[in-house]
Amino acid sequence: LDERDAVIRPAMLWNDGRTGPQCVEITQRVGAERLISIAGNPALAGFQAPKVLWLREHEPHHYARVRRVLLPKDFIRLQLTGEYASDASDAAGTLLLDLKRRDWSDEIVQVLEIPREWLPRVYEGPEVTGRLTRAAAEELGLPTGLPVIAGGGDNAAAAIGTGIIRDGVISSSLGTSGVLFAHSDAIRLDPEGRLHTFCHTVPDAYHLMAVTLSAGGAFQWLRNTLRGLLPDLSYDQLVGLAEQTPPGAEGLIFLPYLSGERTPHRDPLASGAFVGLTLRHGLGHMVRAVLEGVVFSLRDGLAIMRELGLNLDEVRAIGGGARSKLWRQLQADILGSPITTMAVEEGPAFGAALLAGVGAGVYPDVRAAVAAGVATRDTVEPNAQRLRHYDELHGVYRELYPALKPTFGALAAAAEE
Repeated sequence: LDERDAVIRPAMLWNDGRTGPQCVEITQRVGAERLISIAGNPALAGFQAPKVLWLREHEPHHYARVRRVLLPKDFIRLQLTGEYASDASDAAGTLLLDLKRRDWSDEIVQVLEIPREWLPRVYEGPEVTGRLTRAAAEELGLPTGLPVIAGGGDNAAAAIGTGIIRDGVISSSLGTSGVLFAHSDAIRLDPEGRLHTFCHTVPDAYHLMAVTLSAGGAFQWLRNTLRGLLPDLSYDQLVGLAEQTPPGAEGLIFLPYLSGERTPHRDPLASGAFVGLTLRHGLGHMVRAVLEGVVFSLRDGLAIMRELGLNLDEVRAIGGGARSKLWRQLQADILGSPITTMAVEEGPAFGAALLAGVGAGVYPDVRAAVAAGVATRDTVEPNAQRLRHYDELHGVYRELYPALKPTFGALAAAAEE
């Protein structure tokens, strides 16, 4: 934002991969180990800090006008309250937050030469950050002075809406991206940076995330690609074809790296691939391979969580993937865990509402809000025979990325020519 809080340019989204060189620069200037020890994460293209550096390098005329840097929901907050504020969970995704202090890292912002005054004040998720202004209240038809709470990032808010506030229960979200989300009472860092460690919206708690950049996005890509030939093709029709296809898609594997990948590879140049395609394979095989490939990627993240000592008793499914009976069963069979659905499907919005209830005094704390409002619906159990089959197939899946990594780099270079 400029000095009058006007938007300077369109936002660069979380899945924008253009900031690879800036990630290298951040790593060199801060130090790889030091960065993870402070911010909990390596430099990745989706974070805010490399985007600020990209703007400084490539659009200096825009950079010269910057006076404030806000995350999207916090820009909405500014319109509601006139206050510059963020919450610890969302701020942790900027790469500028000191996780232990739950505030901006003086060291990182100084090394990267990002003015501290550009950054908003950081609050805990249920804290009140301001009140609805008269102008905003009149426009929205709401009472002036209504409290506006800090809230959380989408996944952290969803964790409140699904009850991920204790060890042993994790959530699996299959939207555009795929996310495994686990609560932790203490900071747990992956020294290799394969998992994200962020502040939770529960005060003084933390969470770990494994992120697959193209989950539902991969399924959407397949549907959109086919719609050029079959305009009326629906997701339900594609799922129906996958249901008629044997587990493992008769030897066809899909790598879902259509936007690069975060967990476990941290590779913006990784790309998607069908491997094992033969004349016997048809559309149903391709659809099933896409759905299975996404869950194989989630399983990679789950393995790293277990490496770090996290227990797993139950997976709670949210997002578009939770609405698909087939995708729920695939998660149970591939992850080897019961998959539970929630009584309220819109986890992020529900979680934000519960946080607001805490901030408004309806509940004494986040745990009380979750106990009062969150309920599960039904559970899908893994099939032992299919689990054994997917164990073998996942071993093959894991061999493919290392084998294709040089090819991904060569193809990315060729695409730039």
